[in-house]
Amino acid sequence: MSDGFIEVEDLEKVFQVRRKSGTFRRTKREVRAVGGISFSVPRGEMVGYIGPNGAGKSTTIKMLTGILTPSGGRLRVAGLDPSRERTRLVRRIGVVFGQRTTLWWDLPLRDSFDLVRRMYRVPGARYRANLERCVELLELDGLLDVPVRQLSLGQRMRGDITAALLHDPDVLYLDEPTIGLDVISKVRVREFLRDLNAEKGTTVLLTTHDLTDIEQLCKRVMVIDHGRLMYDGALAGLHEVGESERTLVVDLERALPPIEGVSGARTVRTEGPRQWLAFPASASAAPIVSQIADGYPLVDLSVREPDIEDVIARMYAEG
Repeated sequence: MSDGFIEVEDLEKVFQVRRKSGTFRRTKREVRAVGGISFSVPRGEMVGYIGPNGAGKSTTIKMLTGILTPSGGRLRVAGLDPSRERTRLVRRIGVVFGQRTTLWWDLPLRDSFDLVRRMYRVPGARYRANLERCVELLELDGLLDVPVRQLSLGQRMRGDITAALLHDPDVLYLDEPTIGLDVISKVRVREFLRDLNAEKGTTVLLTTHDLTDIEQLCKRVMVIDHGRLMYDGALAGLHEVGESERTLVVDLERALPPIEGVSGARTVRTEGPRQWLAFPASASAAPIVSQIADGYPLVDLSVREPDIEDVIARMYAEG
């Protein structure tokens, strides 16, 4: 292994699945959720770990945290074996699962945080400093006495992120941290994570279906599908390999024929005054918007990012 802070070498996870094959018979088969992946993450790096549903992302994170034991390969986080040294490791990591909360449903947010402090035995001064910082940057002031069950999804997510950081973890695993959040909440969470990484050097492994999360937070992205690592490098390189496209949604003053003659883009759909133009994901939208604004009665526009499933499908198509 190299000297990364997170080290994964030929990691495998195989599950035994039993299926009913008759009235009194059951057959057993193996399902390979993760099949021999290897990667290294230096301390302080923010890495996007992406792929379609069922690709093996959550299984990998569960092995990195010690929840699951690998079927094969080697794994080290901060020099520790997660499954064998889970008690020592838990003090070094923080985990946020977007689909479930680690907070106590019926308790006020403040009490949930205090329970976390006691579980991790965080010194009082350190706990207060970390809590004050998170409350300020994630705008939780005024919510500390509200029971978790009464919080909106965005408020709860910010509470979960705070709970994961109260003990100053070296590594933060984020599994879909912006799922279901409104635009303002997404921006707030992204800004917080960016500042956290810059100020404290926290290593972050982020899984998400929102490529905007990756673009704004991570310089490096890893793509996993069917349990295998398909790509490891810059996001721009991923778009080039997958030949992915972004979509410019244009609203005009009135219905017009499909927009033509725009360098670097092509019209793929029209519906009344609204038109959709596709352009390479690695290209800037600015010159395309400028051309449209100069030649057409533009009212509004937006840019839609490529779906990760589409990117991977194109990667397969290219062999």
